[in-house]
Amino acid sequence: MTLHPLAGKPAPESILENIPRLISQYYSLAPDPAEPGHRVAFGTSGHRGSSGNLTFNENHILAIGQAVSEYRSSQGISGPLFLGMDTHALSEPALISAVEVFAANGVEVMIDADYGYTPTPVISHAILCHNRENPGRQADGVVITPSHNPPSDGGFKYNPPSGGPADTAVTELIEQRANELLADPAAIRRMPWARALRQDNVHRRDYIKPYVDDLATVLDMDVIRESGIHIGADPMGGSGVAYWQPIADKYRLNLDLVSTSVDPTFRFMCVDKDGRIRMDCSSPPAMAGLIGLKDKYDIAFGNDTDFDRHGIVTPSAGLMNPNHYLAVAISYLFSHRPGWSADAAIGKTLVSSSMIDRIAADNGRKMSEVPVGFKWFVDGLLDGSYGFGGEESAGASFLRRDGTVWTTDKDGIIMNLLAAEITARTGRDPAEHYTDLSSRFGTPVYERMDAPATPAEKAILAKLSPEQVTATELAGEVITARLTRAPGNFAVIGGLKVVTENGWFAARPSGTEDIYKIYAESFKGREHLEQIQKEARKIVAAALSGDSS
Repeated sequence: MTLHPLAGKPAPESILENIPRLISQYYSLAPDPAEPGHRVAFGTSGHRGSSGNLTFNENHILAIGQAVSEYRSSQGISGPLFLGMDTHALSEPALISAVEVFAANGVEVMIDADYGYTPTPVISHAILCHNRENPGRQADGVVITPSHNPPSDGGFKYNPPSGGPADTAVTELIEQRANELLADPAAIRRMPWARALRQDNVHRRDYIKPYVDDLATVLDMDVIRESGIHIGADPMGGSGVAYWQPIADKYRLNLDLVSTSVDPTFRFMCVDKDGRIRMDCSSPPAMAGLIGLKDKYDIAFGNDTDFDRHGIVTPSAGLMNPNHYLAVAISYLFSHRPGWSADAAIGKTLVSSSMIDRIAADNGRKMSEVPVGFKWFVDGLLDGSYGFGGEESAGASFLRRDGTVWTTDKDGIIMNLLAAEITARTGRDPAEHYTDLSSRFGTPVYERMDAPATPAEKAILAKLSPEQVTATELAGEVITARLTRAPGNFAVIGGLKVVTENGWFAARPSGTEDIYKIYAESFKGREHLEQIQKEARKIVAAALSGDSS
């Protein structure tokens, strides 16, 4: 992809979002339930949209809030609902709408004590801690966030009592009921915000202290403190902005807050590769500001807006590729967590680097490859059968030091602090450790690209069978696997993965655009990767056309 001329530069005034208009549209524009594009649609990370294009308006949130209330009642979920929001402009009005509905439905709701912002992993942590102590009165949660999406967007994620992202069976029920309510809102129960706040079932909670105080159970905070390493933390205007200083104070860390700015236009961000403002902590253009400070710190890091993703900046290499850091984190954790079970597996998505497979084999650990989506790691993290679960898109979580569950959602805070622990304990930053891994296991070249596809072709790709792929070689190597189900759990991957000894590609249809995504990796260099990509397009095209020649 060609970089936009503004990529990596401070955001100019001309591209900033009109926040008053955005919020006005949330209340003043009404979606048409008969228009498919206006309906509630839960993807892998909840319902997302924007008020201006009639995909994230008050009507949507009232309907979703009622649907969630009815769902938890039908499942006997009688404990509190932990509710948090990020710093996107649409998050606060959406939180108000949600509380108005939850309060009227008698749901016990926990909101931040100061009406502040709450990271996704903090909600997961709160759910799990409550449920461990109150097994007969299970809690669940909601995070209002569109993750790292542009400032115009809003999002709504539901986490059931397992603490992590809801699986498809749950979200389909909520989506279906929400769309019924969108068309006929008579059954939506609601009370005014001011009255909702006076209800006995609406509580204000200190989310910060319990999470911060518990960090020493998942990380070696002593070794970070005692090393004295200089840490730079950039909240990137996100929901964890009020968390880093309490962490630094509690554990006496040598940590600088790079910025404490919160502004719904995100004018302090550098522009992403496509010319839009996007709080993507794994994107070099978006992270240009922090990368420019890399030589000032022993380790620096940023997070996306809801703090479920991490971006690691090292003196030796700048911003680390997410796959590289996952590999280093896994290698370190499985040799520095004696409290973990010897049977605890490594969980990765099928489009993550095969470097992880080689590290798993070297450590004698089971490697479980699952479809894209963090929901596939929830059960394994919950029961401790997964020591680590991670995605190539810079999202991961891992167990407490004693081998019990920490969170079942992605946690960018602990992934950042793990980089500090690695640097403090070993005296070398994570990028230097990746160089060591490359010298042992090879140096993979990884890339994602997009190719056009019609809606009909996307539907075919999502339902391919291995038999529809007739090729026997890929880029000069014998094909060893044709996968339409993930090896780790045999779940349908919604696409195709083809594997050889030194390379692979995976093709998946986009859920929002008329394209399919090709992920590819080679352990034989750039030229080999390009050959894989070229042949991948031919293999997919043949499968889509039904050509078996």
